[in-house]
Amino acid sequence: MIPVMRPVLGEEEAQAAAEAVRSGWVAQGPRVAAFEEAFATRVGAAHGVAVSSCTTGLHLAVHLLGIGAGDEVVVPSLSFIATANAVRYTGATPVFADVDPDTGNLTADTVKAVLTPRTRAVMVVHQAGVPADVEELRALCDPLGVDVIEDAACAAGSTYRGFPVGTGALLAAWSFHPRKLLTTGEGGMVTMDREEWAVRGRRLREHGMSVSAADRHKGGAAVVEEYLETAFNYRLTDIQAAVGLVQLGRLDGIVARRRELAARYHGLLADVPGLRMVRDPEHGTTNYQSFWVRLPDDSPLERNDVLAGLAERGVSARRGIMASHLEPAYRGHPRGDLPVTEDLTRRTLILPLFHDMTTGEQDTVVDALKAALGLPVATGGVR
Repeated sequence: MIPVMRPVLGEEEAQAAAEAVRSGWVAQGPRVAAFEEAFATRVGAAHGVAVSSCTTGLHLAVHLLGIGAGDEVVVPSLSFIATANAVRYTGATPVFADVDPDTGNLTADTVKAVLTPRTRAVMVVHQAGVPADVEELRALCDPLGVDVIEDAACAAGSTYRGFPVGTGALLAAWSFHPRKLLTTGEGGMVTMDREEWAVRGRRLREHGMSVSAADRHKGGAAVVEEYLETAFNYRLTDIQAAVGLVQLGRLDGIVARRRELAARYHGLLADVPGLRMVRDPEHGTTNYQSFWVRLPDDSPLERNDVLAGLAERGVSARRGIMASHLEPAYRGHPRGDLPVTEDLTRRTLILPLFHDMTTGEQDTVVDALKAALGLPVATGGVR
């Protein structure tokens, strides 16, 4: 079975993790600090706060803004459910906005349609690595005193207007889950330019301690810490950070390979009438964290039937991006009409794309998709 994704992990990551274990420092420590600095530099931010996941990073970002009960945060429903859940964790209300049909991202128009006097922030997702037009959103939100948080879970290696996604972000949260280009197994990061937020963010991720465990142990003198506020346990480990530092060095090569494979998909599938494929927007470049396609309007099969047909031919594909408002957890949650969101979640699927994918495997995926759609396919793998 051809997998939908396979992380790029090798002997360097294994050695880095082993060195962390042998050092005796396996919890949050010096490698975490080094990873924070290196990752923040890579995405054009002044500071990074490593956390246990992107979900906890999003929660931390909303918490740092003082958002809570009675406040509203605009989010796309077309996103992994963690985007909306992170708002709920604070007691605030997620308000679902529709998205652009080509990028799957929020736009100024879709956000403007759901703003209210209670809106405190907009959480824009760079969906599947496709950069959202954040300048457009800031132009709408800044005069209203509405903050823009970036859910950059999938966007490491993507660019926006010639700079890495995350450059200039008020707060951006990142994921290092194995489905992402850069992985530490689990883990995440929050990046920002404000030093006071970085200081407080590091305190909040570690139970609100006035002195971190790492600083307490390396100081030599007896230190009695204080717990300054009710906080969380959102720490990353040095073992994970050691892997992350190696992965960060691979990022440019991973992005280049994925874009090469995506370009080949575009060529091989160009003759499928009505099939729409994810592409670079005018304002940036995508890392192709996922290669999603929208099925033709006249497709004889529903999306789930196409997925089943691919599986029968040895191809593991996935449904497209979920719509949170259609999940049981948000049943009864107030919302307006979300026609584009519902169309994309119903008619899109994600094709396999991974670093060491061979041309033969890619040909198999293309032939399987065409066969599932009742179209002629190449014979003998000759193209």
